[in-house]
Amino acid sequence: MLDMKIIIEGEIAVPVEPVTLRHFIDGGWCDSVDGAVSERVSPSHGVVVSRAAKGGKAEAEAAIAAARRAFDDGRWSRISGRERAKVLLKVADLIERETERLAILETMESGKPIGQSRGEVGGSADLWRYAASLARTVHGDSHDTLGEDMLAMVLKEPIGVVSIITPWNFPFWILGQKLPFALAAGCTCVVKPSEMTPATTALLAELLVEAGLPAGVCNIVLGYGAPVGAVMSEHPLVDMVSFTGSTAVGKMISATASGTLKKVALELGGKNAQVIFPDADLEDAADAVTFGVHFNVGQCCNSSSRVIVHDDIAEAFTARVVELSRHVAFGNPLNPATQVGAIVTPEHQRKIDSYVQEAAAAGAQVELGGNPLDVEGLGPQFYQPTIVTNLTPDMAIAREEVFGPVLSVLTFRTMEEALALVNDSAYGLSAGVWSRDVHTCLAFARGAGAGTVWTNTWMDGFPEVAFGGMRQSGQGRENGRYGFEEFLEVKSVVMRVGRTRAPWVNAP
Repeated sequence: MLDMKIIIEGEIAVPVEPVTLRHFIDGGWCDSVDGAVSERVSPSHGVVVSRAAKGGKAEAEAAIAAARRAFDDGRWSRISGRERAKVLLKVADLIERETERLAILETMESGKPIGQSRGEVGGSADLWRYAASLARTVHGDSHDTLGEDMLAMVLKEPIGVVSIITPWNFPFWILGQKLPFALAAGCTCVVKPSEMTPATTALLAELLVEAGLPAGVCNIVLGYGAPVGAVMSEHPLVDMVSFTGSTAVGKMISATASGTLKKVALELGGKNAQVIFPDADLEDAADAVTFGVHFNVGQCCNSSSRVIVHDDIAEAFTARVVELSRHVAFGNPLNPATQVGAIVTPEHQRKIDSYVQEAAAAGAQVELGGNPLDVEGLGPQFYQPTIVTNLTPDMAIAREEVFGPVLSVLTFRTMEEALALVNDSAYGLSAGVWSRDVHTCLAFARGAGAGTVWTNTWMDGFPEVAFGGMRQSGQGRENGRYGFEEFLEVKSVVMRVGRTRAPWVNAP
């Protein structure tokens, strides 16, 4: 049936009891006022992983009010950068201490392999440490060339109360790209994780308290986009919304937030391409393409779900990617050897499959995979690593975000044709080029309409380097100094030194 490496047994025991999660508001934990709860069933093991309080309008408004009080009274916004950095550094240490506990819960809720969860959770500590460094180094400007009687300063101040809404696919890492940077700037926050993967965010509250973060500075409300996310997006006491998720929801948030003209930062979808020139190191490129499409089960905004290969090497290169994909370890996410785990929900699995079946019906060739898979002992929420060729650029599978382990293969002959294919998309998140010729790489980097361009690598990211998209992949940036400054307002202060200004009104 399948010529793939399937892993069924796991080295980590499935947690017996679900973890109980509560809202964290104004420094304390609480249930929903109506007692509502939601359960998350593991997509890979079919057991209840977490039982979370299900918030509503009351909890969202209470969290916003707490964040507003905490910002306005200055308990966080007006303390020194040194004091804020001290707390953030402590949080980073605590994250590293709790990595295994958090990673297991993330794997069970999301279905991603435990090795990837460990990397995500443990690696996020570096985001907190980098944000701490920014807390101490933020500065404005001074202008002392305006004349001997004038002095002007440009100050950078925290924007205020920030609503942070995060997705299910990288719940802890994406939170790390937002929350520590907002806190470093002096903002206060209300956080809503996805209802599908709430555990790691909810448990972060314990670490924030242990690190000494004052009450009300970070509040966590569990629940669904409606009503919690909607309240967080439209409330007049919120100054900014930072959202990561689908482009469709991002548009809704922008529309909702427009009622109060609050700032909106969005990191949305992508249809990212790697372009392979004939002079590339083809073995390295094939490995990177295989990684780029199958990492996190393809449920990644940065997934390289398109590969655009030069005609001269397309057949051989595709064959190599197919062969490598057969050897990707596929199955039980709790086994450290697993590289591709479960699909997050049955509904999403059906959506992935519909793209493949529609393409096949239109004449595309499925070179590998192409079907859901019921893994013995684990269940039906798995999708085979899939590679599709003989496509035309207008097919949905080649243009839309599939968000699964599905690679679309297109071909080109010239740089101009390659760039036209890359840029013929509503998205503009990331792109990649493989060539030994630096001139080819630079020409591609200049021509590609994407927020990040990788050359001879894929998905290497660093806290220092800004991340974000163009067009319908979003607005604003995360990480680096550019991401930090999203949470700052600029204020100009103009001062006259001494009484040197001639009077405007001549009166006796």
